[in-house]
Amino acid sequence: MKIGTLYIISAPSGAGKTSLVKQLVKDTANLTVSISHTTRQMRPGEEHGRDYYFVSVAEFQAMLAQQAFLEHAQVFDNFYGTAQQTVQDNLNQGSDVILEIDWQGAKQIKQLLPDSIAIFILPPSIAVLEQRLRSRGQDDEPVIARRMQDAVAEMGHYWEFDYLVVNDDFATALAELKSIVVCHRLLRGRQVVEHRALLASLLA
Repeated sequence: MKIGTLYIISAPSGAGKTSLVKQLVKDTANLTVSISHTTRQMRPGEEHGRDYYFVSVAEFQAMLAQQAFLEHAQVFDNFYGTAQQTVQDNLNQGSDVILEIDWQGAKQIKQLLPDSIAIFILPPSIAVLEQRLRSRGQDDEPVIARRMQDAVAEMGHYWEFDYLVVNDDFATALAELKSIVVCHRLLRGRQVVEHRALLASLLA
C-alpha cells in the first residue's frame, strides 16, 4: 500500500512560509496541508476550516485531554495543535501531507515520526524580515518587537531540520521546495510501490 510522506515546514513569522506553502500545494498534485487547530483570533481573509480550525481555549483543552493531537504548542499567547486522525487518514490514502508548525511542534513530530521530512524557511536578512512584518499592517510596534525577538529565538533551531530554504527570491524558494518533494517521491521504496506492475513486467 502506498503511504504518503509527512513534511514539516517551519519558519519565523514574516519569512513567507504561508505564501510558499500555498503555491507549492497549488502546483503539486497529491499534496495537501493539514489544517491545525488554534485558539488565536481569526485574521482578515481567513476562514474557519480552510486556514485553521479556530477553537476556544476550553475546546482546545478538551481535545488535549482526549489526546487528540499529534503535536501541540503555545506560540505567543495562543495554542496550536495538529489533530492526529486527520494526518494519518491522509497519509494512509497515499497523499503527501504538509504540517505548518513551529520548531516546538516539529521536534515533537520528529520524535514520534522520525521518517517525516523537516524543512526550515529562513529570511534573507533580519532587515527584510522586519520589513515584511511591517508591510502586513496588522501589528503595532510592541507586537512587531516581540515577533522579531521570537523570530531570532526560533531561527536558532534551524539545525534541528533536514533542509534549509532561504526565501530571498520567491520563485527560487518555491522551486527548491518542489525539488525536495520530487526527490522524496523518487526514493526507491516509494517507486517500487508506485511502479510494481512495471517492475514485474520488465523483470519477467
